[in-house]
Amino acid sequence: MSTYVYGITRRSHPGPAAELVGVGDPPLPVRAVTEGELLAIVSDAPEHLRPKRRDLLAHQRVLAEASAAGAVLPMRFGGVSPDDHAVKAVLAERAGHFQERLTALDGKVEFNVKAVHEEELVLHRILGENPELRAMSEANRLAGGGSHEEKLRLGERIVAAVQRRETIDAEHLRQELGRSAEAISEGPQSSGWLVNVSCLVAHDDADAFVAAVNSLAEASPQLSVQLNGPLPPYSFVE
Repeated sequence: MSTYVYGITRRSHPGPAAELVGVGDPPLPVRAVTEGELLAIVSDAPEHLRPKRRDLLAHQRVLAEASAAGAVLPMRFGGVSPDDHAVKAVLAERAGHFQERLTALDGKVEFNVKAVHEEELVLHRILGENPELRAMSEANRLAGGGSHEEKLRLGERIVAAVQRRETIDAEHLRQELGRSAEAISEGPQSSGWLVNVSCLVAHDDADAFVAAVNSLAEASPQLSVQLNGPLPPYSFVE
């Protein structure tokens, strides 16, 4: 049977509790596979594994419980190896890299920060900061909306101004997050998000980081900021 891998830790880690179960229906018992100074937290892999909510939550639960007892390199959902021997082979082959990552991520957590513009507030700010655009908008309004050419010209100017504001706000947010995080990893480009980054933060600094993000959101009302975490440091494990 294939082996499902949740994460990698040091052999000195106490390993999964005897009663801990993971993915599968019914949930499969979680166990340890050791090689040298490393330990992989695994279970048998269920057939036809799919990213169902039940299994996603089980994966997260196993990692959360394991991380509470020491540093763990979390695997993303769906990590399957042919068998335990293949897991041991990878632990042996990449032992140096895994040990380096465990040392680097010891006591660290991840926060994901996403931000998007609030369209009406951004438009209001742009018009407030640009007297020429404000005058063009007011002239069109007094003219019953303005001609097609006037509407088009105003629309093009506003789109360009919004794009500039997006660049400014995204760079500002990244710079400010960089002051509070030990490292930043860019997330996948997704339509609609102005910023999508993962931040590596010391566990002891988590409350201060959350407070800093909340302050950033309050100081930039044109941004809708979404904060998720603390999480295992998925984005900082190769």
